[in-house]
This record gives sequence, C-alpha cells and structure tokens, in this order.
Amino acid sequence: MKELVEYLARNLVDNPDAVRVREHRGEYVVRVELRVEDEEKGKVIGREGKIARAMRNLVNAAAAREGKRGVLEID
Repeated sequence: MKELVEYLARNLVDNPDAVRVREHRGEYVVRVELRVEDEEKGKVIGREGKIARAMRNLVNAAAAREGKRGVLEID
C-alpha cells in the first residue's frame, strides 16, 4: 500500500522528492501517513477532496483484502 500511495502522490505534485509515506500495520488497521509540502497539499487533496477520497478508498480496499481496515492520513 505504501508504494501505491507514494506513486500516486509523486505523480500529483511538482516536487516529488518532498513526498514522504510511512505505513503502520496493526492487528486490525493499516495506517498510511502521507506527508507533502504545504504548497502541494491542494494537489493531493484535489477539488472538494475528490483525489484524497479516491486514495483513501484504494487504501481501504487494499487493506480489506487482508481483512483489515485502511486509513490514509494526509499531512
């Protein structure tokens, strides 16, 4: 999941080297933290949050395959 989020975020922003992704796996939850520069957050979130919502759906779907819940945090 980390690789998927990182790939998507790097292709959305102007400065892909500033993208940082960390993944924390728990017993029931997989949490993915996405960090981008403040100027780039709008590109990752998208208009009305549509891109962020789509990325969260992908993370949740991938985690569901493992029987877990997926959470994406954008900071």
